[in-house]
Amino acid sequence: MGGGSKVGRDKVTNKESPMISQQKWFERKFDFSYPVSRFPGIFQRILGAPARLEELVHSLPQNILTVKPGGAWSIKEHVGHLYDLDALHDARIDDYLSGATTLRPADLNNRRTDDANHNAKPIEEILKQFREARMHFVKRLEPMNEEQLARTAVHPRLNQQMRLVDMATFVAEHDDHHMAAISDLAGRAH
Repeated sequence: MGGGSKVGRDKVTNKESPMISQQKWFERKFDFSYPVSRFPGIFQRILGAPARLEELVHSLPQNILTVKPGGAWSIKEHVGHLYDLDALHDARIDDYLSGATTLRPADLNNRRTDDANHNAKPIEEILKQFREARMHFVKRLEPMNEEQLARTAVHPRLNQQMRLVDMATFVAEHDDHHMAAISDLAGRAH
């Protein structure tokens, strides 16, 4: 788990509030022991991600969007990373539908995001790209039936069986992870 407490700004009250450092993504473990019937709520998280992301960044000035604290990703790079990964999520639907036993791997070095130069693009362009990619992903997920959502394949990094509904949860958790990082960066800048 990440480090101890720190102080950040509460987005609602704009007052300082203690926050817990976020656990690193690659340190996360996942328990997928829930029923497929949780899919409608998971689907809503995935569907709502573009609007939530737009709300997080809409009022931030350009100089805040491109700050790279300690060389880490900027807010624009976090947004761009979510866009960059939707192609993988979409391709993994194909893996499930084709009966693959193992899902295609992600680029754990995130070369696509690092090479994309998201900081040079207008935030509106990155948000539009993410919304379009996510709506394509949503249109593919929405008609899935219970049998399809229960199909399994091994997630290569986690080395564990993952149903299609679990992959959707993984995507929603990944979205939330990066939105929390964006919120933290925005809070530190104000």
